[in-house]
Amino acid sequence: MNNKTLTNVALRYRAVFLDVNREDIGMRSELTAPVMAFVRRLKENGYCVSEELLHALNVVPVGRLSEITECIDEVMGVKLNWAPLVKGWNVPTGETLADHLVTWIANIFGEEAGFKGTTLPCGHLIPEGTFPLERYNGCPFCGTPFVTADFVYKGQGSKLKELRLFTVKDMENVFESLLTSPTPLDGTQKDSLEQLLREFPLPEEVSISMKETVMLVVKLLVEQGKGDEASLLLKTPTDVLRYLWYEKTGYVQIIEPKTLVAHARRLYYHIWGPLDRGADAAQDMKKKLMLKYDRKTCLRVALWLNAIPMTARQAAENMNPKRGMWVRMIRALRLGEYSRKNGFGHLAEILDVFYKQDYTTWQGRVDKARVENDAEATLALLKERPGLFARCLFATMLRFGSDKVLNAFSETADRLPARLLLSLGNAAEIYFDPKATRLARPITGVTHKIEPNKLLALYSDDERKAMVGAVNEVYRASMERRFAAQPTEAKTIYIEPSLYDIPVSVGDRSATVQDASCALMGTRFPVAGDAVRLFLQWGKGLHAQHLDMDLSARIALADGEVSECAYYSLQGVGAKHSGDIRSVPEMVGTAEYIELSLPKLEAAGAKYVTFTCNAYSTGALSPNLVVGWMDSAHPMKISEENGVAYDPSCVQHMVRISEGNLSKGLVFGVLDVAKREIVWLEMPFTAQTLRGADATSIEALLNRLEAKLSVGELLDIKAKGQHLTKAEKAEDADEAYTYEWALNPADVTKLLNQ
Repeated sequence: MNNKTLTNVALRYRAVFLDVNREDIGMRSELTAPVMAFVRRLKENGYCVSEELLHALNVVPVGRLSEITECIDEVMGVKLNWAPLVKGWNVPTGETLADHLVTWIANIFGEEAGFKGTTLPCGHLIPEGTFPLERYNGCPFCGTPFVTADFVYKGQGSKLKELRLFTVKDMENVFESLLTSPTPLDGTQKDSLEQLLREFPLPEEVSISMKETVMLVVKLLVEQGKGDEASLLLKTPTDVLRYLWYEKTGYVQIIEPKTLVAHARRLYYHIWGPLDRGADAAQDMKKKLMLKYDRKTCLRVALWLNAIPMTARQAAENMNPKRGMWVRMIRALRLGEYSRKNGFGHLAEILDVFYKQDYTTWQGRVDKARVENDAEATLALLKERPGLFARCLFATMLRFGSDKVLNAFSETADRLPARLLLSLGNAAEIYFDPKATRLARPITGVTHKIEPNKLLALYSDDERKAMVGAVNEVYRASMERRFAAQPTEAKTIYIEPSLYDIPVSVGDRSATVQDASCALMGTRFPVAGDAVRLFLQWGKGLHAQHLDMDLSARIALADGEVSECAYYSLQGVGAKHSGDIRSVPEMVGTAEYIELSLPKLEAAGAKYVTFTCNAYSTGALSPNLVVGWMDSAHPMKISEENGVAYDPSCVQHMVRISEGNLSKGLVFGVLDVAKREIVWLEMPFTAQTLRGADATSIEALLNRLEAKLSVGELLDIKAKGQHLTKAEKAEDADEAYTYEWALNPADVTKLLNQ
């Protein structure tokens, strides 16, 4: 086993992996000097250890302690460059738009026109009387850094995060919980599963319910030359298409080629010049999506389709929604040629029915029944496919009446995955509110606002509220029955109050990777001190080049006005920016910061502060970009020598932009000034500045998160279904659910699996 891989995965669950047996741990052992030194290093990075982990460290080799330290340093970016553009940037440099204008003119006409000043290594002339150069680590005009830093602050954090022990058995449990997750895996979980698939064999008779998870497993089996085993996981032609597209694009969702091409063009819409960068990007995407397969791949896919356990008509109907893609795939994979060979009779029959279109689709029959306003026929068809019934439940209620529709839906509710049931409860209140803004968030990063259903106007407020209540009653009753069916010896349960502020992660596709934690989207982080420090680090492992990423904050004031803190406005209400860097130094990356002062924000009547990061000059956000925020009850230092303001012990939350990112901008948090808490969220958008992050969409996303069923409320349903009595303290309960427990999404997944 690769200890580094398992250590990195365990750290996401606030744990340290040790290849030890719990039975060998002496809980009264005397700590060795290397262990005590290791614990001190952890404290510098903001961590402490549980008692079990502390004594377990005594039985591992000293070299293993060094490996763990290196892993944590790498995850926290300790050895990267954290020097911003300005030294001691908490004191403003006083630069103005006039300084930039004069410098621009001076660099056009040069010293020959009488401009005197300093020529920097980047070649720019900085005229006398403009920028105070002694305050900068690089060029204030073009944002090229000349100075890097080889240190960060440590140990300023006021709260330590406890690490627990993970053994091989714990890692296997995480592995199995990811495989059997009833909800789509987020970016962190996908990355963890991909790593664990290479460390552990697939459990026998494991049931993988999510199609997207199946793709990760199939990819590994194909890499290992086990295509026959992979065919057992591919039940429909759509499964085969999903894998082929995942292999081609890296996305487990099937995104139409035209969508990817249009998105590539849109990422460059703001760049104008002699070259059409958008057209070039679109052309590059077309080349990437060209279908070229070798004979080995063609044979493998032909065998998969030939083994599909569906009739030819069922298979053709399954292929119909992506008919255009299938026509191209069939040609590229030479499936027509293979269908004429001996042993490929089923494939031949599927292609024959598909091309002749000798089939009817279920969706077509549903649409026909709806047009004819035939409620009985429509509901009878919907009951055949509970998942699709759930997805169109609200619109069907408005069309045929809530009582009739919900009675039919109740007959199928227990056959639905828990994630779909919870999605209904989360969405009902917003859907039936004609004034609420609903959002659609495609994977391409374009957030769309959806207009309310026109049929809502036919119903009164009381009728719409009754519909919301009826939906909640149906899904809660079904969840209660599920929990009641699970045998338990427990009599009491403890639910920590903070769990009522954490929404169940259903319906959110988080694309970022959390290397130091695994918090659910919508988690609220209390602010301990009077300052919140945002940070952005990018360019790790890249050669020196122009690469412009931006960190910004949008301050919403009580009177409806807005203040901005960004590269074009280095000071906002209660906010200071460390300067705009537009190039990265060799291999170690660069950083930007924004400091938010809560007392100043409160005095100004600020309501929310929205955190965003953007890719200004490149197509999408860099895959080597890390963003997050720091907080501490103690003051956090800023170096006057080089401006370094990073301390891993103060990091409250940080995320890494994954390589599969498709967005140009990302809203990654919102500070509620009055409540002094930060809501972690992930809302991608396509603009290159924070002004492209639509305020209405952000409010709608926050409202949607608040309307979601919380982890605490889900546990209330469990307690009711299993007749458990609530305990006041964790130690007094047979089952205890705490905030630390909820930080592990795998634990919440187990709850949904019940």
